[in-house]
Amino acid sequence: MSWTVGVDVGGTFTDFYLLNSSTQDVLVHKRPSTPDDPSRAILAGLAELAEAFGVDVAEVSRFAHGTTVATNALIERSGGSVAMITTKGFRDLLEIGRQVRPKIYDLKADAPSPVVPRQRRFEVTERVCARGEIVSALSDAEVDAVVEAVAASGADCCAVCLLFSFLNPAHERRIGAALRRRLPELHVSLSCEVQPEFREYERFSTTVLNAYLQPKVTRYMVRLAAALESRAAGAAIGISQSAGGLMAIDRAGQLPIRTALSGPAAGVVGAVAVAGRSGERDLITLDIGGTSTDVCLIESGAAAMTYGRDIAEFPVRLPSIDINTVGAGGGSIAHVGPDGLLKVGPESAGAVPGPACYARGGTLPTVSDANVYLGRLPAALVGGGMTLDRAASERAIAPLAARLRLELPETALGIIRICVSNMVRAIRAISVERGYDPRGFTLMPFGGAGGLHAADVAEELSIRKILVPLSPGILCAEGVAMSDAEESFVATSRVNLEGNLSPIVEVVKRLTDEARSWSDGAKGLALSTSLDMRYVGQNYELSVQLDESDRLPAAGKLRERFLATHQSKYGHSDPAAAIELVNVRLKARIVQAREGDPRLRQAAVDAKRTSVSAWFDKSGPVETTVVHRSKLDPGEVLLGPAIITQFDSTTVVPPRWSARVDDARNIVMEFQP
Repeated sequence: MSWTVGVDVGGTFTDFYLLNSSTQDVLVHKRPSTPDDPSRAILAGLAELAEAFGVDVAEVSRFAHGTTVATNALIERSGGSVAMITTKGFRDLLEIGRQVRPKIYDLKADAPSPVVPRQRRFEVTERVCARGEIVSALSDAEVDAVVEAVAASGADCCAVCLLFSFLNPAHERRIGAALRRRLPELHVSLSCEVQPEFREYERFSTTVLNAYLQPKVTRYMVRLAAALESRAAGAAIGISQSAGGLMAIDRAGQLPIRTALSGPAAGVVGAVAVAGRSGERDLITLDIGGTSTDVCLIESGAAAMTYGRDIAEFPVRLPSIDINTVGAGGGSIAHVGPDGLLKVGPESAGAVPGPACYARGGTLPTVSDANVYLGRLPAALVGGGMTLDRAASERAIAPLAARLRLELPETALGIIRICVSNMVRAIRAISVERGYDPRGFTLMPFGGAGGLHAADVAEELSIRKILVPLSPGILCAEGVAMSDAEESFVATSRVNLEGNLSPIVEVVKRLTDEARSWSDGAKGLALSTSLDMRYVGQNYELSVQLDESDRLPAAGKLRERFLATHQSKYGHSDPAAAIELVNVRLKARIVQAREGDPRLRQAAVDAKRTSVSAWFDKSGPVETTVVHRSKLDPGEVLLGPAIITQFDSTTVVPPRWSARVDDARNIVMEFQP
């Protein structure tokens, strides 16, 4: 017997998903997070699982983990003391940037200050030209001098970012080797190793952020590995990446920037798999946690990828699932803004002290408090492990209602409505603003609060169908457990489509060889190649996917695919315009063998149908059926208003909605006008 464990650490809760590879039995668990050291919640949760279900942690063969350590370090600016080495004349590139205003209508808003101060940015005299040729050699004296400067600076991490090193990394590698010899405790990030592609500002920014995160993330990974070694010595540890796959724990310490969106990406992986069991392939995901909401558009069973985005206002150039995040969650704090209007978020009560209803010292009104006051949340969460205090929620909301001169129910409904509006805005950004009609998609809510707000969000967008997974509050942890080991490779090779394509062929072959070397002969290796292409003279590229083969299509076929992609993306294309190839990208994945459908094993629940008085609009409270999800069999239909409770989440079925359990035990909610 062996277990695969998926763990997702969120701002409020840490979620566990355990799959028995022999029986396909599934266990789920949820416990409060420990923000000061996330590994404490992980170890405590494993101990609780062992006690509650008799799981022998020593039999864990695979441990997959989604982490927010890197994300929080960027948001809180709590990374290492970083230095940077760059080509002479380019030390200020991080501050010059692209000269794009972060908020076009705010004349006072500025880009965030670089994480590396100017006095710790060091220059070396060297130059590689745009063809990759060395035109100014790097001397040993320059290397020795800059290494000593870094040593004297007191930095505990260093980023090396030289001009055109993505074409010829010789100088970067020399400096990196010298730093590691002279300062073995120093964390070193080379841009040719982090993301070797053109656009120096984004490459520099990504490499500097990677170095900035290395000390904190590495310490966490070392602690986690040591703790698991003492309990599950044989477990292979994988860390979730922003692109959706897993990487080795030591690799995560080397490239922590790749983990910045690991949790939300894992949720999308889980959503695709779970929705597939119900025959759904076109989805909009709605992952609502305690601090934020993450949304993603999935078309034909595949989530869109992006290769450039901002994380905590910093530009990052790395492959990641295209997820949009907004600061709206169960812990989002409601307050009155300077304009005298009600605001919700982005500040959150988090796990400690949490919303007022948690009775852990929180006094500020949150979205969870509004749901508790309105009767939409049950008196107990996490299988009775957490009791909610409605009186505390009322006390928290009362001062806000008094300041707004509103009744308590109206204030609570207003909190919910504003929170929903923020979520709807996030979904419009990935759908309507990109030419997609959300009415043609199924909304898939998950996370601890996804089912609470799904119907309200769907009505705002005129979506008529909602698919609620069997374990919505654990879906990110399930996605982590189901993820495959994955590695991304990229190389820049700028070639005109009508010219000689042999350089592209050579790059594809080189990246393929690197991918096969990375897999080390493992079974199930799957390779996926794409090309970044654009019209000559354009600033940005489109990713064109190739067939799963090692052969590069003819130029005519590549032109057709690019034109079709451009037409789909922008609604027009120019068949006569010149086209060029810029980057080659290859994704390598080691596909796990999966047998049968997982079966959720849960403790018997002695819960009869009851009713509560709940508010859904200003017309007043209505009698609402409350039923435990385990009591709903496939094919059963429940008419709203109803509240479906379960260990990890709560689903609200408002008036004019129905809920049906399908054969995959997912809940299908449909609007009944």
